Amino acid sequence: MNSEKIISGDSGDLPKAEIAQIEKQTSTETLDVEIDAQLSRRLDRKFDRHIIPWIFGIWLFAFIDRSNIGNAKIVGLPEDLGISTGTAFNVALLVFYIPYILVDVPSNWVIKDVKAGVYLPALITAWGLVSTFLGFATSLAGLVVCRLLLGLFEGGLIGGTVLYLAMFYRRHQMLRRIGYFYCAAPLSGAFGGLLATGLAKIRYGGYNRWPWIFFIEGAVTTLFGILCFFVMPHTPADAKFLTEDERKAALLRMKADSHGATEEDDVNRERFDWHWVRMAFSAPQLWLSCFIWFFLLIPLYSFSLFLPTIISGLGYESTQAQLFTVPPNIGAVFSVLLVTQLSDHMKARGPFMAGCCLIATAGYIMLLATRSNAVRYAGTFLVAIGVFPNSALIIGWLSNNMAPHYVRATGIGFLIAFANTSAFISTFIYLPKDKPDYTLGHSISLGALVICILLVCTQSLFLSWENGKRARGDRDHRLTQGRADRLGHCHPAYRYTI
Repeated sequence: MNSEKIISGDSGDLPKAEIAQIEKQTSTETLDVEIDAQLSRRLDRKFDRHIIPWIFGIWLFAFIDRSNIGNAKIVGLPEDLGISTGTAFNVALLVFYIPYILVDVPSNWVIKDVKAGVYLPALITAWGLVSTFLGFATSLAGLVVCRLLLGLFEGGLIGGTVLYLAMFYRRHQMLRRIGYFYCAAPLSGAFGGLLATGLAKIRYGGYNRWPWIFFIEGAVTTLFGILCFFVMPHTPADAKFLTEDERKAALLRMKADSHGATEEDDVNRERFDWHWVRMAFSAPQLWLSCFIWFFLLIPLYSFSLFLPTIISGLGYESTQAQLFTVPPNIGAVFSVLLVTQLSDHMKARGPFMAGCCLIATAGYIMLLATRSNAVRYAGTFLVAIGVFPNSALIIGWLSNNMAPHYVRATGIGFLIAFANTSAFISTFIYLPKDKPDYTLGHSISLGALVICILLVCTQSLFLSWENGKRARGDRDHRLTQGRADRLGHCHPAYRYTI
């Protein structure tokens, strides 16, 4: 798009000086043609090679350490800690989300200044240590303290990771990369189940079965976190694996991709301002995304935490239940990779989210409508391949539609904090008194998905309507009202991803 198109329909009513200002502010759209395509692909390959494996590993260990309590539950943890009845175990699950929610926004504000290549490894090292010591818990109080600390250190992870990727990749390259690391979530369910099956057989030094799940998995996480300190770059400008020309091209293409949302070509030069915070909270897409993910996380978190319990409710023993969690999670891995690839290729988010929700809905109907264990187990596959891609989609969707850095940091942080309050629901909908059918949990998850579909359609329609207004020049007046460099994603040249 060029500046003539942006001001068409209104240019006859604007003074020449203002038209010149509009042309200046929209000239960044032509920058992308100056970046050699081969050079851009080389940058992508280098970033993929030097960033994605470490991000993938961080997220893999995060989800293993977060959800391994579900594996420990069916090999003796509640009995050893005296919490096998009532809701004490559910409380231990819930407290994780209290610090997790509280630290999201401030964590996103500081990640750039602390340096992402230090901040993210520090988080994983800290929670790896906490996870290791969780194996020493001998009471509900000890379990709760460890879960609180896990939530504190994991709270800044997903938002920090998305912001980190947004420093290196253009908007419509983002979701594929989010998919690369987010597929570690269902993979952790598969890998964690297999690993827990073996670790739960260990009886040594007075620690029997479930403590070894935390000892071994936590120690590996800690070692991986220490390694990350030495290999993760902070920003493209700091990446030692790039040549000087590659650094300049990386910064230039990020400036071009902002489409007027920022005047800075290096994220290191952007400074915190409450103006950007206010812009984030005044954006309709933030609030719609928050409610979408809130209702989506009810089935996602309950599924991740209680899948071993759900499967054991079908009549399988603990070891069998651990192993039967693997196939649905493997299916979810491929689903995340496929859906995120297609979403980036088609530069669309909403239609894929709605489709995945429908698939998961069918899975919960199968869990509710039949007493056949085979059909119910098949239903867990549909739930897994439907809910897991949607978390990657909604994070990428909001990241695409908020700019510049501190608007995105605030929005992503608040999205994660708000949506994770759904844990207060998801951790209490699968109760021991409801087994083996767990009708309450399945029904609430099904209803949440239906609401999610309606909200996704609403957001898609709103964003499409706003893009149409900008294409017709109905938002060009913003360029002459105050400083155009403070418009962020409200800039008339900026187009939302549908």
